[in-house]
Amino acid sequence: MLRRVLTVLILSGSFLLLPSEAQQTARISRVGFLAPQGRSLPLFDAFRQGLADLGYVDGQNIRIEARFAEGHYERFPEILSELAGLKVDVLAVTGAVTARAAKRLVTDIPIVFSVVVDPVVDKLVPTLEQPAGNLSGVTSFDPQQAAKQFDLLKQVVPGLKRVAILGDQGVTEALIDEAEAQARTLDLQPQRLRLAGPNPDLEGAFAAIKQQRADALLVLEEPVLGVHAKEIADLAAKDRLPTLFPPSRVAAGGLVSYGTSQTEAIRHMAVYVDKVLKGAKLGTLSVETVKRYELIVNLNTAREIGVTISPGVLRRADRVIQ
Repeated sequence: MLRRVLTVLILSGSFLLLPSEAQQTARISRVGFLAPQGRSLPLFDAFRQGLADLGYVDGQNIRIEARFAEGHYERFPEILSELAGLKVDVLAVTGAVTARAAKRLVTDIPIVFSVVVDPVVDKLVPTLEQPAGNLSGVTSFDPQQAAKQFDLLKQVVPGLKRVAILGDQGVTEALIDEAEAQARTLDLQPQRLRLAGPNPDLEGAFAAIKQQRADALLVLEEPVLGVHAKEIADLAAKDRLPTLFPPSRVAAGGLVSYGTSQTEAIRHMAVYVDKVLKGAKLGTLSVETVKRYELIVNLNTAREIGVTISPGVLRRADRVIQ
């Protein structure tokens, strides 16, 4: 009798060990994350929060391998090779320039993109409805976004006539062409400026802006500009030049920001990652468009450069930086 009891206890103990052993040997999914800017950008935190909302906790049931290019596009091949070597299950990338590099260099890993204005123009996908291949994600595409931004600048800067448009080597010609065309529809004279390299000549750019007597500056959402957002804001403040910055960078010293919510786009990127980890094929998932706009006003900058923001604009603002 005692022998039978001992045998049952031993067998029961061995079965009790099985779930623990299974947990120890269960593979944790790996997610690669690549941003062209620096770690200080709050978008990575939004991505982690989006995953957490879906039940993923970094270091527990998922491992996020995050990398940041700090505006050095030439590092993309090295970083993407490293992430591929880590055998990530899915790659999440932000920005069109990053997505284009990932598409070119990574063919056997699903790639989810976000903070991309027009993935069709950028040749990431053939159509939004049927992306095909190993890419899909979230776009902030609104063909009238530049016009809405210029209209806001006209409300903030009475008598606005000349506007400078600042981009870097990552922005497509089509995007700047469209911004210039929309400026002209509002009777504005656009001035195109494109910066080159991770250490661009900002002093030269602002000298050109001053020479052309621009009344305001539109800063496009591009990685190199993001890295140098504080320097751009400081130079603009020195010249008392009103600026419209991307939402994630207006706190660096921009006057206003108006555009589709980047935070919402990044958080929604986590939904695509979740679907891939559950077996979905990215090529069958249509690209989704973020439609919610954010208006941010930086009153610190307004006071510094002597601009009065109208009560109407302040009432519409989603956030006011005091």
